[in-house]
Amino acid sequence: MSRPKPQTHGVVIGGGAAGFFGAIACATAEPNAHVTLLEAAHSPLAKVRISGGGRCNVTHHCFEPALLVQNYPRGGKALRGAFSRFQPRDTVNWFAAQGVKLKTEADGRMFPITDDSATIVDCLLHAAHNAGVVLQTRSAVVAIVPQSGTYQIHLRSGEVLQGDRVLLATGSSLQGIQFAKTLGHTIVPPVPSLFTFNVTDPRLQDMAGVSVPSARLQLLADHVPKLEQTGPLLITHWGLSGPAVLKLSAWGARGLHDSHYQATLLIHWLPQFNAAQLREKLLATKGEFPKRTIVAHCPLPLPRRLWQKLIVSVGIGEGDRWADLSNKTLNALLQELTQGKFTIQGKGVFKEEFVTCGGVDLKEVDFKTMESRLCPGLYFAGEILDIDGVTGGFNFQSAWTTGWLAGQAMAEA
Repeated sequence: MSRPKPQTHGVVIGGGAAGFFGAIACATAEPNAHVTLLEAAHSPLAKVRISGGGRCNVTHHCFEPALLVQNYPRGGKALRGAFSRFQPRDTVNWFAAQGVKLKTEADGRMFPITDDSATIVDCLLHAAHNAGVVLQTRSAVVAIVPQSGTYQIHLRSGEVLQGDRVLLATGSSLQGIQFAKTLGHTIVPPVPSLFTFNVTDPRLQDMAGVSVPSARLQLLADHVPKLEQTGPLLITHWGLSGPAVLKLSAWGARGLHDSHYQATLLIHWLPQFNAAQLREKLLATKGEFPKRTIVAHCPLPLPRRLWQKLIVSVGIGEGDRWADLSNKTLNALLQELTQGKFTIQGKGVFKEEFVTCGGVDLKEVDFKTMESRLCPGLYFAGEILDIDGVTGGFNFQSAWTTGWLAGQAMAEA
């Protein structure tokens, strides 16, 4: 006669996306498990609530794991197998089963059809409650102590919990990373990823809010290999933002940190045209509209205010006509349009998706189960790992995937 499986006592530390998904997955897969979810703040899922401008970019409409992993500057290789077990299609189906439908926008980002992050927050809260997860807020952990095959979780309040399965899902919290380090894990030093560029330049002055649908950006810095991104670009009060900048910041995160966020940015404002095509267009305009002023007649698909700033920067005056355009000035204008040089003087923040790279070294985690290779019964999920994605729902997807895998493994162990 087989002996009954002992009850699992699972403790999940961190009430964010990965922690909730892990707790729900464990409690759902093993209904007899006792799962406690600890959150230090007074309310959980704060990052989910503010993400995507309050709409919550749940995931991305990319259902091919091999393509999906290309959106992770760090961690893509480790996630390849993980995504074969739980990927965006599974995320969509999971939320649909809870009564939450997602929609896909033109750029592939997926949001709840309500366009309200509260829909996702409420869904996770209800799913955790229905699965029997015990949620404890205002429960800051101060120590995790291994003891005879289990772990003692010491809270600031003085309470001590016992868990034979512990999931660390503390995000980019330095304290969570310190717990992992104390338990013997190697930590890749965390640095910011997904940030905007601080650029002070007369060409961008008084231009906040002006955007171009597609620009090609090239990053040049001492500690950064040659990096390039093409996509929407937004001029802000402090410099430059938009998907192209955020993706570039993610891929160059560690090198930019090592360069103290001092770098050069080359901008091709019209990557759909090469330099020869642009020259042809400008010369055709000169021949066809010689008497028109250059400032008032832009033959290119650029915002008018941006065009005016760029031509002024190469010495074209307000009254200069197309007939007056010299070859020297034409060449300078082409250079400005295709390789405008801007100096990055620092980084801003991208508040909707504050992300770091760095965290627990991935070689020390089994990505089939998300269990530590050093500490049996200890699991990791979410941003505490050295994984980060570009903007577009990829960071949430790695949280759902690693949380689900960890929860399943905790239930089966």
